[in-house]
Amino acid sequence: MSLPEFLKDLFASWPLLGILPLWMYSLLCVLGLLFLFLFPFAGVAVYIERKIAGDIQARIGPNVVGPYGILQWIADALKLLLKEDIIPALADKKLFIISPMIIFLSGAAAYAVIPFAENMILADLNIGIFYLIAITSMVALGLILGGWASNNKWSLLGGMRAAAQIVSFEVPVALCILTAVLVTGTLDMTQIVKNQSPYHWNIFHNPFMFIAAFVYYIAALAEANRTPFDIPEADSELVSGYNTEYSGMRFAIFFLIEYAECFVICAVATTLFLGGWHPPFIDISGLALPLRMPLQVMVFMTKAVLLLLVMMWIRWTLPRYRVDQLMKLCWEVLVPFSFACLLGTAFWMALFKGKGIPELIYTLLGWAS
Repeated sequence: MSLPEFLKDLFASWPLLGILPLWMYSLLCVLGLLFLFLFPFAGVAVYIERKIAGDIQARIGPNVVGPYGILQWIADALKLLLKEDIIPALADKKLFIISPMIIFLSGAAAYAVIPFAENMILADLNIGIFYLIAITSMVALGLILGGWASNNKWSLLGGMRAAAQIVSFEVPVALCILTAVLVTGTLDMTQIVKNQSPYHWNIFHNPFMFIAAFVYYIAALAEANRTPFDIPEADSELVSGYNTEYSGMRFAIFFLIEYAECFVICAVATTLFLGGWHPPFIDISGLALPLRMPLQVMVFMTKAVLLLLVMMWIRWTLPRYRVDQLMKLCWEVLVPFSFACLLGTAFWMALFKGKGIPELIYTLLGWAS
């Protein structure tokens, strides 16, 4: 059941809320996702990353606006809102304006199929994985349009690099996702989580799934253009890459979607490999719904945020790859590994009739007793 359907059933007996149509609940959920989660989360993530960067570089980081600089992201957002929105004179104005919209819509639309909890998903699609791969690929279109429309050589080179990088790393990402689909037997994101349990996370199903989880994380990190794979916006080469000519809120959209994509990557990894909302070693399915759903959200967010912190740590630890090194990593390392994981998992499923390592251990212990 999707979140709008759940809320409609929950408030069915209320005087005013009970008569609202389903599309109204869907609209409220989308607005709530944007203004109560996505925008604040991106701002807080920027603050946390700046603090982590400061700690790694023996600096203090933000410390002026608010206690410990915690309100710095609000000041930055207000500053960008007040900045002049400049469009270059020789730019293709229509494409220049449309590009950030495409990037924002494709990045935000990915959240529709993220299962934060049992009944907390905007659209419970039976092809959720297929939808996710398709909608996130639209970011490449927005980036190359923005680079082309800017009429700037640095922007064009950055857009072309971004498109090539996203298309290339989509291959290992898709193969690793298919590996998880092969184990669970469904494209439904909610059902993938339900097929796991506190003792049967997909990452521990077989050795190939363990490798696939790491390959997915590295490939998705490169697909999101994060350091050490930030070739499209390499400051020392391309000034700022595809967003060189953007200013004001259009410039802010690129940063907003970068952190939105990072969370989607971590949320998908949590869903496919780390049991989703299932906590380790504890079964909470017997708890009442008002208690169970908040716990599930907390568990899911904890896993995703921990993966996001690792992503931030990697950014401020490793140096940037060259373009040739990046493509070599993709096509000569990650693609063969991801394909081997897919074939290995298929062989494992056929050999052990779909049973994972935990189930085989339980079976052996049962025989021993």
